[in-house]
Amino acid sequence: MRKYQSPNEAILEPIEKASRDELQALQLQRLKWSIGHTYANVAPFREKCLASGVTPDDLKQLADLAKFPFMTKADLRDHYPFGLFAVPRTDIRRLHASSGTTGKSVVVGYTANDLAVWSELVARSLRAAGVKPGDMVHNAYGYGMFTGGLGAHYGIEQYGCTVVPVSGGQTAKQVQQIIDFRPDAIMVTPSFSLVIAEEFERQGIKPHEISLKTGIFGAEAWGEGMRAEIEARLGIHAIDIYGLTEVMGPGVASECIETKDGPVIWEDHFYPEIIDPETGEVLPDGAEGELVFTSLTKEASPVIRYRTRDLTALLPPTSRAFRRMKKITGRTDDMLIIRGVNVFPSQIEEQIMADAALAAIYEIHVTREGHLDALAVHCEVKPETGAVSPADLAAMGEQLKQRIKALIGISTAVTVLPADSLKRIEVGKAKRVYDTRTQQS
Repeated sequence: MRKYQSPNEAILEPIEKASRDELQALQLQRLKWSIGHTYANVAPFREKCLASGVTPDDLKQLADLAKFPFMTKADLRDHYPFGLFAVPRTDIRRLHASSGTTGKSVVVGYTANDLAVWSELVARSLRAAGVKPGDMVHNAYGYGMFTGGLGAHYGIEQYGCTVVPVSGGQTAKQVQQIIDFRPDAIMVTPSFSLVIAEEFERQGIKPHEISLKTGIFGAEAWGEGMRAEIEARLGIHAIDIYGLTEVMGPGVASECIETKDGPVIWEDHFYPEIIDPETGEVLPDGAEGELVFTSLTKEASPVIRYRTRDLTALLPPTSRAFRRMKKITGRTDDMLIIRGVNVFPSQIEEQIMADAALAAIYEIHVTREGHLDALAVHCEVKPETGAVSPADLAAMGEQLKQRIKALIGISTAVTVLPADSLKRIEVGKAKRVYDTRTQQS
């Protein structure tokens, strides 16, 4: 992996070096504007505030934000498509939407200023990841209604880089273009980066022969084990970028390459809280809970106390003046309840990655056998492991089964397969969990 020099502080924006008092003064000023703007222009939010007995005048200090009602994904779906917009439709310059796989899509709008801010924050994230103006960035996030492709695209251009707008899919072609164009960085989902790495390996290309220096990975939860594998197989620094459609898209938070200690939240534009998922109580920094965001500068689709469902904790600043967030440990809506036990896919991934012979490609299957839930894990060995006998595959599966049992406390059926046995996802987010219990009931 290439060595990286810490950035000169002179290239940072003043707010990235500000004192906590300076930052909080800016946050309070912007928060008052955002709540006032949303209250005046978004009738459903105003109605929720009135039902809670609160108005924008009640916001005197940052802590007063806890008096205001939450927004949820259900609010956005209930007022589909444009019912939560805070500006006239004619002021909207772009629409994006979630995939809508579990119901109606969540639709968000952007004014010209919203798009400018988004591009600036993606550019800031690129700088934090060690990318330099003039570098070439291979953008393998999906284009279209998904925020990843276009969100990254305009930020790359804003930062003064060359963008290669390849989108997802066509793995062999992507690898060929990386070989031919020699980009410096790649923006892609963690799962698809491993598919790209496999293609390099099939062609006999070693990590040190790949031009990429940095990878900026988002749209999926991924752990330190996957980071280590990506870095080893591509010879790059793997940086975590965070975002979600409802709040903006990629660039709400991003890691800094000099520390790689969790995404730095761009707190001058997004105010974070951590709450108890059950009670809604605001928790202190360092405590794990559900991440909540309030937008401070968004015009078209502001969010006030939006419940992301992501589980994490707020951490003190290190490389920037802003607080960081721990890597996402799971989502409240991704949590599986298996025979009364809470299970997160990330816990299973962690145990898979604990075996150096296993690849970070896996499937979790949840079924119901009679009146009991059953959990099965399918994974595979890495290609470089070579031929593995059925007996050795079974032994590896038994060891993984025991590790999962020790961590989570439930029995799991584990199947370890030869390399390249499981389906690869080239476009969009990887599907890890297949839960058929509702189909069987």
